[in-house]
Amino acid sequence: MSDAAKIRALNDAARRTLIGCRVMLTSAVQALDRLPEVLAAVRRFDDFHADNDPYGEHDLGGFKLGGEKLFWKFHYYDTACEFGSEDPADPAKTVRVLTIMLAEEY
Repeated sequence: MSDAAKIRALNDAARRTLIGCRVMLTSAVQALDRLPEVLAAVRRFDDFHADNDPYGEHDLGGFKLGGEKLFWKFHYYDTACEFGSEDPADPAKTVRVLTIMLAEEY
């Protein structure tokens, strides 16, 4: 399995279950006071294509909720969360952080 396929599988599992990652919400997303709807939209996102997923890692997505456009993005850190992960395909070496933000914050 290629690294991109491993990363994609890890990202999809983490995004769909919210297990295996840390979830960070910007203060603007928190202020929407619609957390269950926001998380449900992130979990069911599946609109990946060449324009928004050129590396096939399923690490970024966007959706509309009410009148707001939101994005979610994975970042990969070392186990101490001090630096970037040396191998995002290896969950033993990586802390996945899923950040959910308003599009205007990206």
